[in-house]
Amino acid sequence: MEISKGVEMLHLDFHGNIIHPVLLWDRDMAVLIDTGFPGQMDDLRVAMEKVGVSFNKLKAVILTHQDVDHIGSLPEILQERGDHVHVYAHELDKPYIQGELPLLKDEHLENPPKGRVDHTVSDGQELPFCGGIRVIHTPGHTPGHISLYLKQSKTLVVGDSMYSVNGILGGIHAPSTPDMNTARLSLKKYVDLDIAAVVCYHGGFSNGNVKDQIVERSQE
Repeated sequence: MEISKGVEMLHLDFHGNIIHPVLLWDRDMAVLIDTGFPGQMDDLRVAMEKVGVSFNKLKAVILTHQDVDHIGSLPEILQERGDHVHVYAHELDKPYIQGELPLLKDEHLENPPKGRVDHTVSDGQELPFCGGIRVIHTPGHTPGHISLYLKQSKTLVVGDSMYSVNGILGGIHAPSTPDMNTARLSLKKYVDLDIAAVVCYHGGFSNGNVKDQIVERSQE
């Protein structure tokens, strides 16, 4: 689904589990926000090619957090793209992504996906890709969870800090959020942003009165 020029919300199906990585691109590069479950690299490649973006254009992967459905295909991407792609994540989730610590919610996995993190990001940092991407540290779901504000399109990519249902923001998904108090504080960081649309990894796209919806969700 095209959100704006050079911004595409992908729609991937993993055994009935629908997820929404986000693809950004311009003349110079493509950026992928989250990588899906293990084994979904071909799905990502096909989705990119459908919108006319070659997989070989991928130069940056930004991980919102460490959960297996977000980092799953990172090892395959790194195997294929090697040093041509740089990986960004928050420092608090970096050791989990790199396999130095067991994944907080998937510690039972015998062989969890893992890959290098080339650059750690921090709250308020701006990445100079595709019109500018502001990093917002939004812990609660995981310690190093980040959200991303795409400045050009005024799109907020919230990872798993919120979910949505049929275009309506549903707030925080409590069963998968170990620290609800911190997660609620994180939502307040969205309130002052100029937001035209929100992308939830689980639930997808919302663009109806999103500002009012965010204020309501942040007060729950």
